[in-house]
Amino acid sequence: MTGARIIVECLKKEKVDVIFGYPGGVVLPLCDALYDSGIRFILTRHEQGAAHAADGYARASGKIGVCLATSGPGATNLVTGISTAYMDSIPMIAITGQVATHLIGNDAFQEVDTTGITRPVTKHSYLVKNTGHLCRTFKEAFYIAKTGKPGPVLIDIPVDVQRAEADFHYPEKVDIRSYKPVYEGHPLQIERALSLIEKAESPVILAGGGVITAGASEQLRMFVEKTRIPVVLTLMGLGSFPTEHPLQLGMVGMHGTRYGNMAIMETDLLIAVGCRFDDRVTGKISEFAPHAKIIHVDIDPASIGKNVPVEVPIVGDARYVLEQFLSNCPKTNTKQWVEKIKEWKEKYPLIYKDSEKLKPQFVVETISRMTNGEAIITTEVGQNQMWAAQFYKFKHPRTFISSGGLGTMGFGFPAAIGAQVACMDRTVIDIAGDGSIQMNIQELSTAVSEKIPVKVVILNNCSLGMVRQWQELFYGKRYAFTCLKEKQPDFVKLAEAYGAAGYRVSKKEDLKKTLSRAFEHSDGPVFVECIVEPEENVFPMVPAGASLKEMIGGLA
Repeated sequence: MTGARIIVECLKKEKVDVIFGYPGGVVLPLCDALYDSGIRFILTRHEQGAAHAADGYARASGKIGVCLATSGPGATNLVTGISTAYMDSIPMIAITGQVATHLIGNDAFQEVDTTGITRPVTKHSYLVKNTGHLCRTFKEAFYIAKTGKPGPVLIDIPVDVQRAEADFHYPEKVDIRSYKPVYEGHPLQIERALSLIEKAESPVILAGGGVITAGASEQLRMFVEKTRIPVVLTLMGLGSFPTEHPLQLGMVGMHGTRYGNMAIMETDLLIAVGCRFDDRVTGKISEFAPHAKIIHVDIDPASIGKNVPVEVPIVGDARYVLEQFLSNCPKTNTKQWVEKIKEWKEKYPLIYKDSEKLKPQFVVETISRMTNGEAIITTEVGQNQMWAAQFYKFKHPRTFISSGGLGTMGFGFPAAIGAQVACMDRTVIDIAGDGSIQMNIQELSTAVSEKIPVKVVILNNCSLGMVRQWQELFYGKRYAFTCLKEKQPDFVKLAEAYGAAGYRVSKKEDLKKTLSRAFEHSDGPVFVECIVEPEENVFPMVPAGASLKEMIGGLA
């Protein structure tokens, strides 16, 4: 077979059903082979959109997302999306074309060192110079992307390798001597952890995105209900444990709940599962969980002890380790601790100052009620992201899709497209800001042409809201370059220009009716522009570098 046909057969062996991408000169052989392959190719309007769509597909489905781009600017346009997936441990295969092997290193047209550029933001990267190596490369790449701590893998393929011929022999197994992920926790460490859990008087579980990646949400729920240990979540952990469960304390960190952060500051044992102690979670590290011993469960040994000192490190998969905990579940006495937390929840609820005007928090709450917490929510980055995290009541894993580690503006819309392609029977809603939605708004053309019925709710406050909030609080209200009021497009007309439906709502009493019309629309994408209060802030808030106990604000 030609190399291009071999690639297609490799993708079929890995059960790839959709690729998001953009064609170009050095991927023409592969595009031609894909044309009648039976694999769906979704033409995005920008390579960054392709990477984010593959990312959203992976997060919603649990499968590996695949994106494709040509060499040079095509490949470099993927880098932001690859970096986003890398920071959040999302399994992705990025296939890029490369100039012919004899031209590599000669500054040929549209040549860049793609593997060199992406090496810091991929789990692994390949430059395939021999057509006979394609089968082994693809088998390894898919294995590496999905196993252990997941992440993106890049395969760079010169155009002559795609044209040349070789025999097709797809390996049945992968054996990489230097790569042996550990899934079960060490028995002695499990024993030490259970001993600490049994003795703890005020334990807290901190659940991160690793719980969702491992498919460990059910094990987490069983462990929590058996031990009666309260749970706080990272941004990436939202959905791993139901929002309305009485032992759930919401998100922790910079914009976490006050009671969740208070629990962290007073706990005597923190059981961290599948999280990396990001600075947005910990605040000032020297004052993080000051009274606690820490048990840290993570499949990535490099993440354990990297940011905070750990009493009991457990290298292993979250689901396997939680099952080990459950098999010898310790007796705990958390009654007084749970009562204390219950008082905090009643005293310090997540609230905002309601009014007759349309508030962004009210928009999110309305979406939550109307969808009964069953929708897949994607977000852009900024205030819209935090309001979605705070006020949407999640019930299931893989229903909150957001750029956590990299904080990529423009992520939410193409990610929603990918999530909708993965889950056509679900309602997918991108909660967006008026600034970030414009960063990949060209993907509206993708959604229209492919009839992908994503709903985009734009919280339009005529500013780059989160940056403006920081300027208000810490820069004396000097709003440098963040006000968009005189520079905004008409989002309804813009949607209509692309062939999508567009609605606008500015009154509180019109919101539910307008959203109902949007949610009933099934022929393609819908924009709903919500004109919200321009100076509404996200509270509570821990200032950058401050301790979690130094939260400011209660009412926006």
